[in-house]
Parts: sequence; structure tokens; C-alpha cells
Amino acid sequence: MSSTPATHPRVVVIGAGIVGCSLADELTARGWTDVTVLEQGPLPAPGGSTSHAPGLVFQTSPSKTLTAFARYTVEKFNSLEVDGVSCFNPVGGLELATTPQRLADLHRKAGYAASWGIRGEIVSAARCKELWPLIDETSVLGGFHTPDDGLARALLASRAQMARAIGRGARFLDRHTVTGIEQEDGRVTAVVTDRGSFPADHVVSAAGFWGPVIGRMAGVDVPLQPLAHQYAKTEQLPELAGSQTEASKPILRFQDRDLYFREHHDRIGIGSYAHKPLPVDPFGILPYDEARANDMEMPSSYPFTEEDWAPSWDDCRWLMPALRETEIEEGFNGVFSFTPDGMPVLGESRKLRGFWLAEAVWVTHSAGVAKAVAEWMVDGRASIDLHECDLTRFEEAQRSPSYIRERGSQQFVEVYDVLHPLQPMERPRPLRVSPFYVRQQELGAVFLEGGGWERPHWYEANAPLVDGLQVPERDAWSARYWSPIAAAEAKATREKVALYDMTPLRRLEVTGPGALGFLQRMTSNNLRKKPGAVTYTLLLDETGGVRSDLTVARLAPDRFQVGANSPTDLDWLSRHAPDDVQIRDITSGTCCIGVWGPLARDLVQPLTRDDFSHEGFGYFRAKETCLGHVPVTAMRLSYVGELGWELYTTADLGLRLWDTLWEAGRRHGVIAAGRSAFNSLRLEKGYRAWGTDMTDEHNPFEAGVGFAVRMDKDGFVGQEALQRTLDGLAGAEPARRLTPLLLDDPAAVVLGKEPVYVDGAPAGYVTSASYGYTLGRCVAYAWLPALATGTGVHIEYFGEKVPATVADEPLFDPKMTRIRR
Repeated sequence: MSSTPATHPRVVVIGAGIVGCSLADELTARGWTDVTVLEQGPLPAPGGSTSHAPGLVFQTSPSKTLTAFARYTVEKFNSLEVDGVSCFNPVGGLELATTPQRLADLHRKAGYAASWGIRGEIVSAARCKELWPLIDETSVLGGFHTPDDGLARALLASRAQMARAIGRGARFLDRHTVTGIEQEDGRVTAVVTDRGSFPADHVVSAAGFWGPVIGRMAGVDVPLQPLAHQYAKTEQLPELAGSQTEASKPILRFQDRDLYFREHHDRIGIGSYAHKPLPVDPFGILPYDEARANDMEMPSSYPFTEEDWAPSWDDCRWLMPALRETEIEEGFNGVFSFTPDGMPVLGESRKLRGFWLAEAVWVTHSAGVAKAVAEWMVDGRASIDLHECDLTRFEEAQRSPSYIRERGSQQFVEVYDVLHPLQPMERPRPLRVSPFYVRQQELGAVFLEGGGWERPHWYEANAPLVDGLQVPERDAWSARYWSPIAAAEAKATREKVALYDMTPLRRLEVTGPGALGFLQRMTSNNLRKKPGAVTYTLLLDETGGVRSDLTVARLAPDRFQVGANSPTDLDWLSRHAPDDVQIRDITSGTCCIGVWGPLARDLVQPLTRDDFSHEGFGYFRAKETCLGHVPVTAMRLSYVGELGWELYTTADLGLRLWDTLWEAGRRHGVIAAGRSAFNSLRLEKGYRAWGTDMTDEHNPFEAGVGFAVRMDKDGFVGQEALQRTLDGLAGAEPARRLTPLLLDDPAAVVLGKEPVYVDGAPAGYVTSASYGYTLGRCVAYAWLPALATGTGVHIEYFGEKVPATVADEPLFDPKMTRIRR
């Protein structure tokens, strides 16, 4: 959130591509009319990615946020025109499957479309032929047709929005090259160009692949990697002769060969991701005039590389026999941006207040991004969840130039790949490891990756424990990155005791005379408790949306340890911290082991002189003690629904702590257990995962975490909005709820993001899902209208409607007897 320094803030937007023009339109529409857009190239086609973009808009994405961006872009561009020409051509979209794996992926994509409210259907090969007569349907197994997708006329949309913004008072200045960003006392004050300076209260970098260049001027790193991408046009095709329209057939994806197609009147344009990554140094990209002087059409257009194109041309001719009698007339390698995770980079920098990023944005999402950023700037928050795009989301270990280049290049490779939701990146690994890594390797840990951390999902050493267990067989997709060993680890946790590596979970230390008052103001629960208390609480925004959930341990009157979710939590708290409060991220210097199970006390008690009985060490309490030779901070918490503790120590003592617990646990049958079992156990208890089950789009009452809100507490962020919500409910249930479902078939599983049907119509979507090994059913949480317990619903999985039933929560141990003993 940024404070507005003036009644009519002065905004300078750097870049007049589709994002800059869209943002100027959205800002001026909200009353911020003192907007200057600076562009180094000529208008209306300044030579960035917008100038060469083929304009394909496929709305459906595994990301709900990206889909929302694209949907708004379609709606807005459909409403704009220039000289009687619409800025959007709704020809629809068609994605082809030529392999069973791709057809299955299209069924999943159809599920995403239903979840996010996009029209689409799986169609036969014959229907694909009707939609695109040039294809050889004998090679096609089916397709995914989305009638509302189409072609964005990016330059026309830029002109239309530019004109509207100018009409409200904005100005657009081309041929102004930014040379510096001025600042004072940590706040931006002006943008310097080769033609003068422009005072500013807010500066937005919408410079596309020049983003890192602008960021360096501001002292802000911009984690994006420009890459070149091949695009070619055929000669005139007899089959398209006499075409009176730019395009009439759906935009086409042939993802099995990393290709896409669109019409250009009587020619076909073809884009290819099949070639090797071609990274481009953003600091070496030529300005517009220098590019023209070097025989380049524009800075973003590099020479076509025939050797990279040849395999793709063979694939094109295989799919479309008509292309066998023609050749490529022209082609180029167009530059555009990729981030390490493929998502845009949005938001205000804490390093330089008033300096905003709207980077790594494709035409597909441009208007939606602009709307969200404008809302963020003017209102303090966007109307949709942006945590996947927040510029603070990356860990420090993910911000090195080498990491950004390698991961950005891999994102290019994976654009059209069939990706599993658990699929980890392959390089660079290992990057971050806990102190227990060597022991985990000895136990045959199977690691996935998150935030750069190596995270054990199960241990092959536990394979013998599977003998005798009744674990349903899985389909090939849900069996990827899964093992029945997870069931054995879950069972051992319920019956004996297990060690869980919780090191990757973020830990913050908050200290200072004002620490208690600050945390009381920033969070929803009451933290005014004696040292030794641990509290589950929420970070809310001003609208009452759940920004994050935290566990806060008061270790001393002025010292708190906060268990958080992401770097964004640190950024949010740091933005609001007064001078008498210090916040430090202690994650990398510490580690954590979860010791959970009915025998957890039997394992831990002999290692310490302190009383770990239920009476001496109650639930949601903390103690600083020693286990053997290791000083630890012990917190009696459990996110698996069993007796136990989270044990924290410094990283240098981590291995000794693991070995101490392992040796003491041998007599109790201790095992190491992974994230797969953990996720199953936490869903059986109904414990939410922020960012998956709930975001700032949801309030605590509908998310089922209203117990973490103390409305009688004085003055916390979001309190007034929550009171209005409660007044509006007047004692009734929220209209929508995060709802627990149990699949009816004991062998059925779903993975998340699937649509949920009520009375035959899409009514919501699954957030988290995992097989509940204790319950003998798959557990799925879903956002749905308020439904009575026992209501039957259906979850669509690979096109099949899987029956499920609304359940009461918690599903396991509702009286909490296993934890509180």
C-alpha cells in the first residue's frame, strides 16, 4: 500500500506499449489525471513487444488470476474501436491434441475454464476440421474450443486507450529516453530523460523487456529475462485467396509441437516455441533509431534464424498439407519477457516508495493487469488476488541474474509443455537445503522444490511400511510425484511418531518497545498475552481480505517469533512498522523439526529437564529449553492433528538436533515423513493453506477462520470492514464458504482447481485436495455457495463427473482429544 503524497498525484508511466497505454486509461478513469507517459520510440508503434505481438488471447490458464486478467482484456478491447475497427476480433480459440497426453491436458484445461467462468468445450477431430479446414484431421484426436477467445489488435487498442487518457488530461511524449530516476528520503521524486526532467509522486515502469534497465536506475531489481521468439508468415495460400477479413478462423495452438497459428488475410502467421531459448541482454537492446540504423525493423525484432525454424516448418506441413506447396515469405525473432515463474511482476517497491512495476505482461493480460495496478495505486488494493504476481514474492536466492536467466529460459521451453501441478523445476538444484539434508538423502528422500528449497515428499526408507496397507491404485496423472509410502508415513504419524522438516516455513523476529502494539494493530487476534503464548492470527487488508495467516509466539515482553507464509508478509509488515519496531527474517539462520504423533511426548520428554506434560506445557504454548545439547524454542503446535511440537534451533545445530531426536526415537519406532503425508493429515483436520485455500479475495468468516478474529480488540487493520460484513450478515451464514467435500468413491482422487457442479451447473472450484488415509476417502476443499451437510455435488476430473458429499469439519478428531493430551 502506498500513501498518496498529493491530492492530485503526479504519475509518470515509463513505456507507451499496450501496458502503459492501458494503465494511463485506467488511472485517468479513476480521477488520477496528472499522468505523463514517456516513450523512447515513436508513437503509436514505439518498437517494443506490443509493436510485433501477434495478438493471440487465450483466456484459460491454470492461474485464476491470469484468467481474470485475460477476461477483462477481452471485455475491454471488445468495447474499443479506432476508425470503426474493433480492437478485438472474437474468432475464438482452438487447441489441438495429437497425443493422448495432450488430449488429457485439454480436458484439464476445460476444467480450468469451467472453474474460472470461461466458455469452452472439448470437441472431436471432425469439429476441429470444420473450424480449421486446412488441418489434417486424421492426425488429430480432439480439441478444446473457446468461442470467446480471439485476436487483440494491440496497436489499435493502444491508440484507443491513449486517446481516452489524453481526453481526460494525460499526455504522451515520444522520443523521450529515460536516463535516470531521482529520489529523496527513499521516495521517488522525478524521472530524468534526454529531453528534461518530469517531477513525479509515482513512477510506473511499464517498459517491457527494458524493465531491468529502468529498474537499475531506480535501484530496484526487476526479475525478468527477455527472450527471442520466432514468428513467420507464409506466402499467399490459394485456400485463403479472396479473404475479405484479417482472420475468420479461431486462433490455433498445436502445442504438441510448440506451435501456434493465426490468419493474416490470405497468409498464415506461425509462432514457434520449439527452438532453443534465445536469451537477450536487456542492457544490450538498441534504442529505436539505432536499431533502424542497423537494418532492424524495430528494437524488439531480431533477424530470423532459419536453422532454428526448419524443424518447426516440417511440423507445420505435417499438420497442414496445404503448406507443403508454399514457403515462408518473411519472419523475425521477436523479443518479449519471461520471469522465473512465468508470472507478471507487479507492485510498489519498498526500496523506493512510489516506484511501481508493471512488467513481464503479455498482450493477453495487458488491460487486466493495468486495471489491477490502477486499483492498487488509487485504492490501496486490487479487486482480485495478486499474490502470484507481487514483485516481493521471490526469495533472495531467486533474484540472482544467473537464476533469472536460467529459470526465465526454462519458462520459455515449458510454455506449451504438459506440466503437473507438483512438477518441480530441474535446475538450478539443489539451491537451498535444510541442515538435515544429508540425513534425508541417507533415508532416500524424494525431493520436490518450493521457494528454492529441497522439500522431502516421502522417504524410500519407509517403503517396507507399505506392506499390508490397503492403498487404492491411482490413475497415471495423480500417481505422478506421489507414492503409497505417503500413506505409510501418515499412518505412522497417527499411530507412533514422525519427524517433519519444517525449515522452509518463513520465520520472522519482531522486537522492540512497540512490537506488541504493532502486531496487535496489524493482526486480527488478541496477542496481548503473557510470554510463552502462541496465537494463530490473520493479516488482513483494509477490506477485511485475508492477506496471510500467521502463528505468533510471544517469547519475551518485546520479542515475538512470527511464522509467516512468504516474502510478501515481510514486505507488508515492514512497510507499516514504526521506528521502535525491528523486523528480521531469521529463516535462513534457523531450522525447524515437527515432532508429531501419539508418542511425541515419550520421545521428547527424556531429552529435557523441563516439564513437557500437558499440564506443564499446554497447547499453543512456547518454551525456550534444551533437548540434549541443543538449545531450542519449542512450540506446542500441530498442523497434522496429533500431539507434538515444532522445535526450532539455529542452523549450525540443526543436524545435531535431528540426530538427537532420531536416536531418542528409535525405541518408539520414529520415522521421517514428508510433505505428501503432511498435506493429507492437515486436510483431514481442515487446516487452511494461505494462497491456495484462501487469499485476500476472501474474508475470514467465509474462509472458516473467523475464530482467529477478535472483534472486541481495539483498532486492527480490516476491523471496520469486517464489522460491516457482520452487520450485513445479521447472524446468517456467508453466501459462499470454503467447503469440505469427501469423494464418495474410496478409490477416487482429485488434485485441485477442478470445477465443482451443483445441480448440474458449475458452482465453484476445488482449492486443496489430498487422499485422507485415515478417513479412507479423498478430501477436497472447495469454494462453493453455502450448502447443507450431506449435499451431493460432482467434481469434474478429466471430463468425468466424480460424486462427492459436503461434510462437517473437522473431518478427523473433532473434539481435538489427540492434540490436547
